Amino acid sequence: MVHAGKVRFSEEVADAISDRLPIVALESTVFSTLGLPQPANSDALERCISTIHDNGAVAAITAVLDGEARLGISSNEWERILNCDTKVASRDLPLSIAERREAGATTVSASLAIAAAAEIKVFCTGGIGGVHHGYSETGDLSADLYALARHRVVCVCAGAKAFLDLSRTLEMLESLGVPVLGWNTNDFPAFYLRSSKLPIPPVRDAASIVSVFENVSALALPQGILVGVPIPEEHELDPEKGWGLIDRALAEAKEAGVRGPDVTPFILETVAKETQGESIPANLALLENNAKVAVEIAKEFQRNS
Repeated sequence: MVHAGKVRFSEEVADAISDRLPIVALESTVFSTLGLPQPANSDALERCISTIHDNGAVAAITAVLDGEARLGISSNEWERILNCDTKVASRDLPLSIAERREAGATTVSASLAIAAAAEIKVFCTGGIGGVHHGYSETGDLSADLYALARHRVVCVCAGAKAFLDLSRTLEMLESLGVPVLGWNTNDFPAFYLRSSKLPIPPVRDAASIVSVFENVSALALPQGILVGVPIPEEHELDPEKGWGLIDRALAEAKEAGVRGPDVTPFILETVAKETQGESIPANLALLENNAKVAVEIAKEFQRNS
């Protein structure tokens, strides 16, 4: 293992950095019990790592293990993430390290912080967090948005989770100065659903994204870039049924008094039950598809280095 400041690299990641190989950072919450039920979380982990490696890049899972912020974990440590039930966001990182937390699954915000600290330019996830419905009363919005504004990293995702207030999420990203680009689409993706009917600028290839990133850097702007990748059409949930189901799940969450970080796992579990598990293959498909796009972008950065 190699350390860079407070971040510990796996040997594979350290070698990739030394050899200037393309690297894609991954969050670990989605692979924990907080992201997907077992054994789907294990399947997601294996599929994402295989996709990244098979397409010519190195996968670097972020996590907190034994009080260290980690970039890259070995296969014999996967079980510690797969069985993890503790979530670490960006605000939790310093305390988790200080208290030498045994295991913590990093969210998007913490993963972006770790990737930026290690100067990794491409990060991949399923869907980001955003502004929750009822924000004006609860103040409930994800730290992911501020992390995108603070860390110069390309975040590849299937948009934001569909149960969020997507219009306000895009407004917040605009206020924070975060460029939001659509991968071969001018429509902000909504996780299980390809369209939110909210317009965003389209990009057609990895070179365009790298060009935008270089302009951000040249202007000394602090923020990263959000790239929205629609779920493959064949894996999309039925849009009409999907939006109706999400509305019902939101109502159930409100009635149950679910708030804050408990909202996301509650909604995802409810959707999985209501679709008889159909949402889980959709989740796996969008994760794998996002990983493929992230590799394209990481390889383009490599060609331009």
